[in-house]
Amino acid sequence: MRVVEQVGPSVVNVTTEQRRKGGPFRPFGDPLFDRFFQDFFESRAPETTQSLGSGVVIDAAGHVLTNEHVVSRADVIRVTLADGRELEANLIGAEPNFDLAVLELVNAKGVPFTAPGSSSDLLVGEPVIAIGNPFGLSNSVTTGVVSALNRSVRTEDRVYHGFLQTDASINPGNSGGPLLNSEGSLIGINTAVYQGAQGIGFAIPIDAARRVVSELLSKGEVSPVWLGVDVQDLDGRIAELMELPRRLTGALVSRVREDGPAAGTEIKRGDVIARVDGSPVRTAREFYEHLERATTGQRLALGIWRAGGERTVGITASPIPDPQIDELGEQLLGVRLGPPGQAGSQVEAVRSGSGAAQIGLQAGDRILGINGRGLTSPAVWRRVALDLRGRSHALVVVLRGRGRYHVSIPLS
Repeated sequence: MRVVEQVGPSVVNVTTEQRRKGGPFRPFGDPLFDRFFQDFFESRAPETTQSLGSGVVIDAAGHVLTNEHVVSRADVIRVTLADGRELEANLIGAEPNFDLAVLELVNAKGVPFTAPGSSSDLLVGEPVIAIGNPFGLSNSVTTGVVSALNRSVRTEDRVYHGFLQTDASINPGNSGGPLLNSEGSLIGINTAVYQGAQGIGFAIPIDAARRVVSELLSKGEVSPVWLGVDVQDLDGRIAELMELPRRLTGALVSRVREDGPAAGTEIKRGDVIARVDGSPVRTAREFYEHLERATTGQRLALGIWRAGGERTVGITASPIPDPQIDELGEQLLGVRLGPPGQAGSQVEAVRSGSGAAQIGLQAGDRILGINGRGLTSPAVWRRVALDLRGRSHALVVVLRGRGRYHVSIPLS
């Protein structure tokens, strides 16, 4: 096919290596304990693990777009071109909330590329083509149709919103490869298969990927955004007191911040956010998950329920200021933390009546990790604090004296 001949040369095989120290003990999958064993026991010969995926060169500078999970924790990244050339690649940036990463090829002169197209006008039933390296079989081609738009996909770690669903076969090794329309335009990045089913694959729309690529190339990361509204779950008792329809689901606006993007719009406290960009919102957590998939300057359409009817309010997402993130983390956890570092973050104060106070946390304790992430830097802390939004509890690893404890803290 003309499309395959045109795009195939820009599809690459991505191989990564992760080199880690071996030791006399095998930890139990907890990264905090992994670090403990690495620090206190001499290592044996290094162990090397490999992973395999796909990618597509998107510009003449040799930038490769692929999945974040393909290159996650990689020490060495190698890219094999369709013509057999093998080049080293450097990681420019990766964003787990979108499962996207951008690589830069070393000595990329003359490498074929396929520029991103558009996914805004896709139709269900439209023919699509997937190219990748399933099971290491380079430049394998499968075809199908767009099965659905704007799908939500739940994994072990997080929920992704806004995916394209296709019945084009996407197998292990296809991750990061291109999804094309019948004209050869790059409309998506293949990212997942539905476990236990056949003919169900997912791709990230290229319009969303383009926004992520822009931020990764300019800053190496995607800035977290906010709308300046705080929301809470809408439970049956609140709905009854507010005389809302029994079947109404959404996130209840509890606060509109004066310095946020929503200030000056018609959204107000007491509104129920029922949709974000057409996708239903059932809980406060789902609302914040949509924000995790938004980028700076993106215009979001909020479906608001008020006074017996639904209206649409447009708000432009903007970067959330660091002081707001610190305030948010302190408010939810009920503790004030010192600067995070390799040894975690020390508890400086515990708010009376908070969940942290209820479980017995006290000043002088050291928090090593929250929800599986070690508090090793201010950047990690910001990610962790934002991820707490809409959750009821946080799993915290606390160091007190010589003891390490896993505790569940109710969030305020």
